[in-house]
Amino acid sequence: MSDDLSKALAGVRADIDRIDGDILRLLNERARCAQRVGEIKAEFGDAGFIYRPEREAQVLRRLQEANPGPLPGENITFFFREVMSACLSLEQPLGVAFLGPLGTFSESAATKHFGHAGRLLPQSSIDDVFREVESGHAHYAVVPVENSTEGAVGRTMDLLLSTPLRICGEVVLRIHQNLLTRETDLNAITRVYSHAQSLAQCHEWLNRVLPNAQRISVGSNAQAAQLAASEAGSAAIAGEAAAARYDLPKLAENIEDEPNNTTRFLVLGKHDAGPSGRDKTSLIMSAPNRTGALHELLLPLSTAGVSMCRLESRPARNALWEYVFYVDIEGHRDDPAVKAALEKLSGYAAYLKILGSYPIAVY
Repeated sequence: MSDDLSKALAGVRADIDRIDGDILRLLNERARCAQRVGEIKAEFGDAGFIYRPEREAQVLRRLQEANPGPLPGENITFFFREVMSACLSLEQPLGVAFLGPLGTFSESAATKHFGHAGRLLPQSSIDDVFREVESGHAHYAVVPVENSTEGAVGRTMDLLLSTPLRICGEVVLRIHQNLLTRETDLNAITRVYSHAQSLAQCHEWLNRVLPNAQRISVGSNAQAAQLAASEAGSAAIAGEAAAARYDLPKLAENIEDEPNNTTRFLVLGKHDAGPSGRDKTSLIMSAPNRTGALHELLLPLSTAGVSMCRLESRPARNALWEYVFYVDIEGHRDDPAVKAALEKLSGYAAYLKILGSYPIAVY
């Protein structure tokens, strides 16, 4: 290395060292401010929830809008989520329940939303995820609700009907599926393990590349990776987290049939969120069994100028051939237009449950 090059690099590296020192000082200064927020709340007897999803969303949007680059907005969001997660944990680490074991896409969604300082609590079923928060053993739940390729997650939808928990956030996660195995030749694979939804998301790829391999549905992709790691001739379809956790090589990457394959997760707790400026409200409703009943349910939203971004029907569990409708609308339930629409809707609906208002996902 020439002397001129060494001097030029030394100057830049000195700048980096100085900037790193400034970042370290500012991070700790921010942490002290976060601690002071907790102290002020305690002084004024505020025993409310320490996690405020609307405040977090506002901060992340502001930082993305102010970001001049070269770092992309997604990286800025990731970094500051981790900063907020670490600062929040100084007051109280948040317990987050999700569908386990470790290595699932649900774990990735929980970490994306709450950062690595959250206390992750993997559960064996979606039912157990709900129960963990309902019983007070965890602060929040992260559950899958719909996939862009395979549609709604039925068990989550059914449990939303009966749970007292509220939706306080959402996570949107790009899903990249990989074929994980210790085999080095595709011809040696006789069994493919995965969750039913992941098998469906890779259906055409499997038909084309592994048409003779047995497809075995299991409880989670992480469980599939565990099985594939211990059995000769086996492979798993799973994500990056499972590959890293179970030390399984990727024989094929990004094998999902749809390149924009995305799963939406809900964050559930014992509260929803205040207005953030860009929000959704989710609700469940049913219509009386008569002609034009669904039109009557949707009319208050249209009249108030409230946009509906999702409408899905599910069989009611207490009556044959009766249906309930799951609806997402734009806006917070405290927004005047949304509030007026919900008041009118309550007069038309045979059943109405507001699941919560929450910030639109920031990513």
